[in-house]
Amino acid sequence: MGPIQFHKWIGNNWAVLFSHPKDFTPVCTTELGYTAKLKAEFHKRGVKAIAVSVDPVESHIKWIDDINDTQKTKVNFPILADADRKVSNLYDMIHPNASDTFTVRSVFIIDPTKKVRATITYPASTGRNFDEILRVIDSLQLTDRYSVATPVNWKDGDEVVIVPSLQDPEVIKEKFPKGYKALRPYLRMTPQPNR
Repeated sequence: MGPIQFHKWIGNNWAVLFSHPKDFTPVCTTELGYTAKLKAEFHKRGVKAIAVSVDPVESHIKWIDDINDTQKTKVNFPILADADRKVSNLYDMIHPNASDTFTVRSVFIIDPTKKVRATITYPASTGRNFDEILRVIDSLQLTDRYSVATPVNWKDGDEVVIVPSLQDPEVIKEKFPKGYKALRPYLRMTPQPNR
């Protein structure tokens, strides 16, 4: 796709930057194929996906053919060629105890202000859970809009927690017209506000 100016490429979107230890590796191949299949899910959340691997562009081009063939999809997002390890070192993706060159499976969720909002790191042997990545994005976007936090194992549509800093009963009533359950003064559950 050519050179990418990262912040300009993100624009006013969210971004998921995820690293891969090396091209032509089995777990990475499945992950990139699955990411391509999630394009509509990322799009409805205003998220752009971008991968990074320490191999050069020529290797990526050949690898994309393998991904498309074995995963029955079409890679529809850029893969950064990081042969000089500039991005990998900048984002601390090289695990010094594992390898001097292979990146760990890091995920960076970046908001439209270009702030890293979440990082998730997996060992090279473990494929990422993209349902969890989407869940974290849903949580971040929800909690940015409303005075809530998401509890353990929360999924889109589940009850949420009213943040403890919100104490004024009139404000709470206005913000949460569906009501809430106060399990404790600091633990107040309410239906998800945008549902």
